[in-house]
Amino acid sequence: MKFNEDSRVKIPSIIHLTRLGYTYLSLKDAIWDETTNIFTDIFKKRIAEINPGIEEEDIERILEDISISLDNEDLGKAFYEQLIDQSGIKLIDFSDFNKNSFHVVTELSYKNGDDEFRPDIILLINGIPIVFIEVKKPNNREGILAEHNRIKKRFENKKYRRFINITQIMVFSNNMEYNSTQTQPIEGAFYATPSYYEPIFNYFREEEEFNFSTLLLDEDDELENFILKDNNLNVIKHSPEFITNKDPDTPTNRLSTSLFSRDRLAFILDYGITYVRATGSIEKHIMRYPQMFATKAIERKLIKGETKGIIWHTQGSGKTALAFYNVKFLTDYFQKEQVIPKFYFIVDRLDLLIQAQREFSSRGLIVNTVNSRDEFAAEIKSSKAIQNLSGKHEITVVNIQKFKDDPDVIKTEDYNIRIQRIYFLDEVHRSYDPKGSFLANLSQSDKNAIKIGLTGTPLLGDYRSSRALFGNYIHKYYYNASIADGYTLRLIREEIETKYKILLQQALSDIEILEGEIPRKLVYAHENFVEPMLDYIIEDFEKCRITMNDDSIGGMVICDSSDQAKKLFDIFQNKYTAKNNSKNNTSSSFNISNKEVRKVKTAALILYDVGTKDERKKQIENFKQGNIDFLFVYNMLLTGFDSSRLKKLYMGRVIKKHNLLQALTRVNRPFNQFRYGFVVDFADIRKEFDATNKAYFDELQLELGDEYEHYSNLFKTPEEILEEIEEIKNVLFRYDTENAEIFSQQITKIQDKEEVREIQKALGMAKSLYNMIRLYGHYDLLEKIDFHKLSILFREASNHLDLLNLKENLEKNTESINILNIAMEDILFKFVKVSEEELILADELKNTLRRTREALANNFDQRDPKFISLKEELERLFKEKNLDEISQDEMNTNINSLNKIHEKIKELNRQNDLLKAKYSHDPKYARIHKRIIERETFTKQERKLFEALKAIKNSADEQVMQNTKMLDNESYFSSMMMQLMVTEFKNHQKIDLDADISKFINSLVVTEYMNEFHGVVSW
Repeated sequence: MKFNEDSRVKIPSIIHLTRLGYTYLSLKDAIWDETTNIFTDIFKKRIAEINPGIEEEDIERILEDISISLDNEDLGKAFYEQLIDQSGIKLIDFSDFNKNSFHVVTELSYKNGDDEFRPDIILLINGIPIVFIEVKKPNNREGILAEHNRIKKRFENKKYRRFINITQIMVFSNNMEYNSTQTQPIEGAFYATPSYYEPIFNYFREEEEFNFSTLLLDEDDELENFILKDNNLNVIKHSPEFITNKDPDTPTNRLSTSLFSRDRLAFILDYGITYVRATGSIEKHIMRYPQMFATKAIERKLIKGETKGIIWHTQGSGKTALAFYNVKFLTDYFQKEQVIPKFYFIVDRLDLLIQAQREFSSRGLIVNTVNSRDEFAAEIKSSKAIQNLSGKHEITVVNIQKFKDDPDVIKTEDYNIRIQRIYFLDEVHRSYDPKGSFLANLSQSDKNAIKIGLTGTPLLGDYRSSRALFGNYIHKYYYNASIADGYTLRLIREEIETKYKILLQQALSDIEILEGEIPRKLVYAHENFVEPMLDYIIEDFEKCRITMNDDSIGGMVICDSSDQAKKLFDIFQNKYTAKNNSKNNTSSSFNISNKEVRKVKTAALILYDVGTKDERKKQIENFKQGNIDFLFVYNMLLTGFDSSRLKKLYMGRVIKKHNLLQALTRVNRPFNQFRYGFVVDFADIRKEFDATNKAYFDELQLELGDEYEHYSNLFKTPEEILEEIEEIKNVLFRYDTENAEIFSQQITKIQDKEEVREIQKALGMAKSLYNMIRLYGHYDLLEKIDFHKLSILFREASNHLDLLNLKENLEKNTESINILNIAMEDILFKFVKVSEEELILADELKNTLRRTREALANNFDQRDPKFISLKEELERLFKEKNLDEISQDEMNTNINSLNKIHEKIKELNRQNDLLKAKYSHDPKYARIHKRIIERETFTKQERKLFEALKAIKNSADEQVMQNTKMLDNESYFSSMMMQLMVTEFKNHQKIDLDADISKFINSLVVTEYMNEFHGVVSW
């Protein structure tokens, strides 16, 4: 008897699909277009039936249009839009889904020239191959990973473009139950959408109960015989294995029911697929199952007449995407009731507004943003369903931070019964006080408004008022499920090493002796404290890259204060960026060793008062793309910031309650082969972190009651730690772990890098386990293995791996001198210069460079064309020459070049300071003055320009001082400044202004004040 994937999985699955209403179609008598795999006879018949009155030539034209669109390099976006379009000729009838035809075929060839593959099962709707299913027998070698790798290679082949573009859903199954302990999909049934690069395999866990007596057709013995005969498997007809595998409860059949029963398939095709514009590419996403069931839960709430509730989906589960999917779903829902829906996404911070705008825009929504009371009031009063002319779905993102306590943002008379407003309120676990907040007033302004709160953490503490505002939970998706589904990682928290604690304590004592009693905030930002802290972070992170064998990961430091963040970044720039730049100049890029590649070389400082919004946005994108190694932050990016490569978080201060969990989960996104995200706890220096964490989990348990178990899986248990200790022992079983010298001799004989890397990885994990055991107080586990000895063995394994890498590089025809210099750079670099004179010159070069950089940094007008020119001149100098490894003559030349730049910037700064002094040392008006002069309109009236601006300054400063709140209303402030400007320029100084120059000057003044008010660095 045959006992393979066909008999065990494929044929039973096909039979189950026929019971779901799919007609089995034998390829022996079928007709299809081999260039698209559309079954043309079925297609023409069904298109004619669901589009009454359509002409035959129109159907032929549609087939031609489809064929052309499938050649696009758009991952099938144009075809998908045509597939779900209901406004013209329909390819699928979604208004009555049963009018469509549903077929299942097997082993249909996807062929182009000599390239060919045959999916096991293909589902057709109206003759169009919408779905394919690949199956493997249980316990197949490499599990589903083998299929994942295979489909990845196939889809990279451009000859398969048409077949990739026409496919909407893929399923991969080896008919096994999910194994929740694995970080990669090996066992189970998974679903995905196509990708030109690497499809994402999604788990599916059904939350609803099916009534199989009504959902499934009766077994058809005649049909079953036909299918078996068509596939030459008659012999399995009565085998107990075949009967068992026909059960609707097998993993493959369960997923087929969940995805491909009529209602579900219609829902997914119409609402559950979207295209996302990423940097330089396009991705195709499909609804995750929690998003699907949350959407259905929202629908059930609305049917019951309930208009508020909370969706608790853990961080990383895609809450913004959930809101996106619901824009279209709820639009159709309300339009059936002849009601106009308007969607709002409420955030309480500017950076979250920018992120939400980016997320929605990348998915194709038209996004309107609201940043002021007037803008929001105007938006609320509008009765238009959409504001854009394209007819696309849209959402308004509202930042309520600036006017959240204003009780009169919207008034009851703005209410319109034809409008149904739907508010998605982001991060409802924080900062929403219904007693005086803007959000509470929404209830009074529009009593029919639907309010859907989104949170990634439970509502802790005294939340009764928030619960009254937002209602009860609509849907929940906990950490345990998210971790099991591979959407988030578990966390490992590490204490800092004891010797470093002692070093920091000594630094604190030295500062107290040096400075006396000063605030702790200043102590923690003191250079004597910050520099050793930074040294530890960099060393620890570089070790992590080596241990995990991944130099693409990034790190983040959550600093104690913005001053500490600035100091960390300043020392990093001076100590590490400069050092690594000089080392990089010693050899060609292809000769850089693995050790050098893993060094931390770049960092960014992300603070509200540093740089412009665009600069911060660019730095964040650069970090996500892997161009920046480290981020130094204070309050920004602790929530809503997602970057899968962020794998190590350094906690420099105590963070309480829900904010703690928000911050921790910045490192829980899946990335490469990582099993965990790592958190290093500096806050334990003052013994406050544990108390805060304990209070948090005590409150969590009190709040959740019997649901606490769903949240308990975030951190590792003693039993799991013990299991990992056993794994470490198994890896090291054959080696002498008692005697480090013998261990070193043993591993020295190993020439296989992968074998050494496995040993090194096991030893590296021991450090994390050691820290966790101490952190959780499971001290009995410390007796299970000698962790201190393992740290020594780790160093030996790392050294041997470095040596093997060096040997490999030497064998690849690289330059021996460069390789040896790289391998021994820590020793040799100090002696590269051959004479004392050159060493002196090198120091002079560095000092000149430092002075030039400092002079550039001290310039308060970095939009000045002269400043830009000098900065570009300095950049050219770096690009054209290696400033470190150069001859004595070249050093002298570079010193002279730097001195010239330094003198020019000094002179520019001197002129700026003179002008600033004229305006009582206010850089705002110095910049405004310069921008106006650059227009060459006032070059002969500069004194009068000064008199006018000085008068405007005096008057504006006085009014702002008396009523700072006027800056909450930019429109009002702008109007006031325009009146002042007309008075001073025209009436007092007799300077004629046209409309353009008036708007220009007013814009300069208003922008400077608004930037100052919001803490934004100008220019």
